[in-house]
Amino acid sequence: MAPGSFADYTVVPASVATAVPSAKPEYLTLLVSGTTAYISLKELGELSEGGRVLVTAAAGGTGQFAVQLAKKAKCHVIGTCSSDEKAAFLKSVGCDRPINYHAEHVGAVLRQEYPEGVDVVYESVGGAMFDLAVDALATKGRLIVIGFVSGYQTPTGLSPVKAGALPAKLLKKSASARGFLLNHYLSEYRAAMDHLLKMYTSGELVCEVDLGDLSAEGRFTGLESVFRAVDYMYMRKNTGKIVVELPHAVNSKL
Repeated sequence: MAPGSFADYTVVPASVATAVPSAKPEYLTLLVSGTTAYISLKELGELSEGGRVLVTAAAGGTGQFAVQLAKKAKCHVIGTCSSDEKAAFLKSVGCDRPINYHAEHVGAVLRQEYPEGVDVVYESVGGAMFDLAVDALATKGRLIVIGFVSGYQTPTGLSPVKAGALPAKLLKKSASARGFLLNHYLSEYRAAMDHLLKMYTSGELVCEVDLGDLSAEGRFTGLESVFRAVDYMYMRKNTGKIVVELPHAVNSKL
């Protein structure tokens, strides 16, 4: 957790480094995505047994953890995704109701199958999906905003939402919408990482990694492939956290 992305080497203070058992890409999934899901659900989600939790972009780098952690809290988990393959992955990690939004309309499914609404929404898409999430909230529901990927690659930035009606919608349900940025919860970071590492090493947590093997030009290797990896994410192709591998032999004067 330090500045210096997209470099072969970087120097960080030991105080902000995390010791891991080995150099496996799966550990990279926990550093931001895993801790974001864990801390946000713990601090803002108020998860309870039997609660209904909706995770958007559920098969992505962060969504995969929100699904698993909510399931471990004995909640009923709904997850949106973009393909049948991702829906199958979500089922494999405990998602009760995957929704492939290319095959089903998310709003229609939520209205029909969850007429009383959902208790928690873990939202990272923004735009139209945010509006659907707000409409799907149950009485006293909690919506946690951890991102808005639908607006990251557009010339205008954020996708528009029907924010004008938001105060009335929240008031009508005594619901809440809160943002979560990991940097504001760094006091919780170390404990979260320790807990997630134990879960992974004990086999309680799946850390799905996408190295780009299914991308048009193959695996993401070397810094020059970072742009391909980002485009791959924006095309909603990835399952799990995208990881770019560095060449094993890097010249160094160190």
